[in-house]
Amino acid sequence: MKRREFISLFSSAVAWPLAALGQQPRTVIGFLSGRSPGETAPVLAAFRTGLAKTGYIEGQNVSIEYRWANGRYDQLPALAADLVRRQVAVIVATGGEPSALAAKAATLTIPIVFTSGGDPVELGLVASLNRPGGNVTGYHLLFGGVGSKRLELLQELVPKVAVIAMLVNPAFPSAEQETKEVLAAGRALGKHIHIFTASTENQIDATFGSLVERRVDALIVSTDAFFISRREQLIALTAQHAVPVIYFAREFPTAGGLISYGSNLADGYRQVGVYTGEILNGAKPANLPIVQPTKLELVINLNTAKALGITIPPSLLMRADEVIE
Repeated sequence: MKRREFISLFSSAVAWPLAALGQQPRTVIGFLSGRSPGETAPVLAAFRTGLAKTGYIEGQNVSIEYRWANGRYDQLPALAADLVRRQVAVIVATGGEPSALAAKAATLTIPIVFTSGGDPVELGLVASLNRPGGNVTGYHLLFGGVGSKRLELLQELVPKVAVIAMLVNPAFPSAEQETKEVLAAGRALGKHIHIFTASTENQIDATFGSLVERRVDALIVSTDAFFISRREQLIALTAQHAVPVIYFAREFPTAGGLISYGSNLADGYRQVGVYTGEILNGAKPANLPIVQPTKLELVINLNTAKALGITIPPSLLMRADEVIE
């Protein structure tokens, strides 16, 4: 064999497996969310940042299969089952605990990393916070369990308020527990809390008509990923009807809402990204303790307060983690 032919043959033999290696499918992550893609962009960016810290970059060495319920929680079981059929390496279940519950019901073997506003132990997602067990771990956002604190903050913000209402999505797993908590806190303050329910856009519109009829002075929006998805609608309606509202996440005041008290969603998604990468690198969900925020944040929008004719008490401003002007 001539030297030139030998070199050509050798080069082809080396290049073929390298080319084949480059064509191998990337690791696939399943991303299951009760929310919708457009309004989730900021927290999705935080998830990708966390994932990148462990060496995984979407489009390079990992691909992501997205499944969005767009606020329709009844679609989540089918979406979760589809990801299981595709044999993804990990399922990231976000946008409210219905996603995590649907993912857990769909598989006992594929690792699941979730975000949950409600207590993951009470919801049956994990055995304990320190030792989750099974194939599930994640981030507890602590949105639930602080409804009474939101009521206290609302009372401090508008002390002369007479009629208070709470907006709840009955389709959300933690809704019942949060409602009980706020009703009990209301009784302790000598306040009767009117409960209004909404699970669709039209029901949200109808609710605000009822708020006007009941002459509600202030509103608490309960924890629910669907309400985050509809934040622009909620903020527009509260501005239209001049109702002071306290929310559970900073996404509301940054979009024009009045005030919020809760954990930082972006931090939660970032940590979920880190855990997802660690699992891809060989970690077991059962050995990854549930992460919880070290603090909750109070965010106030001064422009909205001025538009509503509300003067924020100095004591509240001093405690705020962010004041939007």
